[in-house]
Amino acid sequence: MKRNRMVYYGEKILVFILSVFLLSLAVFYVSRLAPGDPLVSYYGDRVEKMSPQERAWAEDRLGLNAPIHVQYARWLRDAFQGDFGISYKYKMDVVEVISGRIGNTLLLGGTGFLLIFALSLLLGVLCAWYEDRPLDRIVCKIGTAVSCIPEFWLALVFILLFAVSLGWLPSSGAYSVGKSGDWGDRLHHLILPLSIVVINHLWYYAYMVRNRILEEVRADYVLLAKSKGLTKKRIMFRHCLRSAIPSYLSIMAVSVPHVLGGTYIVEAVFSYPGLGTLSYESARYKDYNLLMLLCILSGVLVILCSMAAQIINERIDPRVRGQEETSEVTKL
Repeated sequence: MKRNRMVYYGEKILVFILSVFLLSLAVFYVSRLAPGDPLVSYYGDRVEKMSPQERAWAEDRLGLNAPIHVQYARWLRDAFQGDFGISYKYKMDVVEVISGRIGNTLLLGGTGFLLIFALSLLLGVLCAWYEDRPLDRIVCKIGTAVSCIPEFWLALVFILLFAVSLGWLPSSGAYSVGKSGDWGDRLHHLILPLSIVVINHLWYYAYMVRNRILEEVRADYVLLAKSKGLTKKRIMFRHCLRSAIPSYLSIMAVSVPHVLGGTYIVEAVFSYPGLGTLSYESARYKDYNLLMLLCILSGVLVILCSMAAQIINERIDPRVRGQEETSEVTKL
């Protein structure tokens, strides 16, 4: 049994390494074959005045004159040594650039994920409890309509309403000038982008919870529980919700990249200094080294979350665990 566990996790690690390698290879080639001039990011308008000799010297300095496969081999060798290169735009190590922004993204995305996780569970249970009643119908219609609105458009509407018209909230940034350590000011700037992240994703997962609980409500064991005289509340929370939780946990693990992608869009609209804004800038200005590391970090997160969802489902759901144990016994 222990050997099977070692083989199982060994296969997971091998798949993870291979996936990251293929991701880095794809991003490296696509970014360099895309149109654009990375020298503009580093030298600015001076590129237009460069002679062919100066341009060749500049490309050699940044390692851009070698064939793409040679450039990738150099990048991979340096990456294994912890050197991901410098940012063409910021003229500093890309790790330092990202470390200065990642905290803002974790604050926005992490808080948004926790709120979505908690509120969607509560909203889904509420709608399942009042199935086909006016409250359930109203919430379903409103939730469906709101979830269909693009995040960038909803963000612009919120900026126009709450920042421009009413003047209640700031329209951009993570904090006011000179107040980076003031958490009250940070929370004030966080309200609008956090609201967009939560509102745009909330009903999608709440609807999944609602439908999953209703599937359990219509199961045969619920009829048996009713025949024994158990109350609706006891059946809903002690049996149906408990059976739906494993699926919900695996869904939320998979949803991390989904929420993160929405966070990136919101950051770009609100000029929020996080990884989303940084990703947009690195792609726009052909900042290859910065773009590579950002894509690798995002890809690693997606892969890990997908694996975590599968492992959580296998460990928590007794039906999946039973199937796994049966297959192991069959092999023996």
